[in-house]
Amino acid sequence: MASEPVIAVETGDITRLKVTAIVNAANERLAPGGGVCGAIFRAAGAGLIDECQAYDGCPAGEARITGGYNLPAEWIVHAVGPVWHGGGEGEAELLANCYRNALKIASDYGMPSIAFPAISTGIFGYPPEKAARIAVAACRDHMKTHEFPQRIVLVAFDEEQAEPLKAALTAS
Repeated sequence: MASEPVIAVETGDITRLKVTAIVNAANERLAPGGGVCGAIFRAAGAGLIDECQAYDGCPAGEARITGGYNLPAEWIVHAVGPVWHGGGEGEAELLANCYRNALKIASDYGMPSIAFPAISTGIFGYPPEKAARIAVAACRDHMKTHEFPQRIVLVAFDEEQAEPLKAALTAS
């Protein structure tokens, strides 16, 4: 009998997690960037840049998949979040679509586990509390209708970043 699907919040370095896939908070060029994106590219190694260039970019709200290269994760799902412009330019729907599209890839590939950073909350400026509610809602909705992934990890760099994720997860 399969175990119940789980959404968990963990703190630490997403590049070190032993999950089937990690999600990169990518930019539209699928190029090395700052923050989580830069850390993933550095940890994965040079092959990741070549594979990403073959895609010719990715619009906000969408996701693409590559190999994991030197990471413990087999796959990297690159999800492009929106830049925050105050909330009136469709940012919430674009952010939800990031999670939905990344989770669809995980489902299509039959991935047992996937880990997400707090997409768009860094240099893209999305308010962490709003982003956390969207992330948790998208994950819960996906798990209601899909077998995979069975485990979704929302990863925070530190405890301060984890608080909005934990609050969203405990809210009903």
